[in-house]
Amino acid sequence: MSFQLKALNIVCSQTELSKIPDGKVLINTINAHSFNVAQKDEVFAKALSTIENGKWRNEHEEGYVKYLIPDGAGIVMACQWLKTKSQPKERIAGWDLFAFEMQRLNEKGERRKEKCRVMFLGASNKVLSLIRERAAVDYPNLEVVTYSPPFKPEFSDEDNKEMIQAINKANPDLLWIGMTAPKQEKWTFQHWKELDIHCHVGAIGAVFDFYAGTVERAPLWWREHSMEWLYRLLFEPKPLWRRYVIGIPLFLWNIFKEKIGKE
Repeated sequence: MSFQLKALNIVCSQTELSKIPDGKVLINTINAHSFNVAQKDEVFAKALSTIENGKWRNEHEEGYVKYLIPDGAGIVMACQWLKTKSQPKERIAGWDLFAFEMQRLNEKGERRKEKCRVMFLGASNKVLSLIRERAAVDYPNLEVVTYSPPFKPEFSDEDNKEMIQAINKANPDLLWIGMTAPKQEKWTFQHWKELDIHCHVGAIGAVFDFYAGTVERAPLWWREHSMEWLYRLLFEPKPLWRRYVIGIPLFLWNIFKEKIGKE
């Protein structure tokens, strides 16, 4: 299997986020770590893959519309070096997507004089409670609905059924999935057809903890200098050392192989 940057259609700037059409649309992120994982995980690779105009057909449903944002400076630089068809001008973090979509929906609720509904699927009840508290202040025109799935490596059929039912019952105007990569992307990919919704869906993982305040995001200086990964490594070495210490050289090797045309 070959998963390559040149085959991906990537959103090139934050300005382009406003051009994503309304309706049932999946928005995923890609960074060096997810690129590495997709080399060996075929389902994950399919979940991230896109073609022109963000439209992609898969075995589950025709007209599966999704977008991919470059959540990593390494992806931006690699696209430039490889001269891929997508030439992202900047990193678009999951947090940037979150802030953009939440603000846009909040403004829509204000115009309609009726609260719009946003759903958070993932994380612990503690994290979700903190999200509800903060969102009530930051986005007063949004109604927040949450669901905490069981914490386990794989969900049972009953778990999946209950999660899907909770989403469909909520019928949100915006849905966030936060179960860490690649689990969140694969789950959404595998159950997309069963989601009877008509809104944007974003898989944003760590943003749940950042927004809840249970994990501190890197200060602005680190983010502006493309070193958020180093900040996280310094303060969370145990869970992240393998992703960065091993993952970054592996990413460079994978990009080099793509450059020279080696499968």
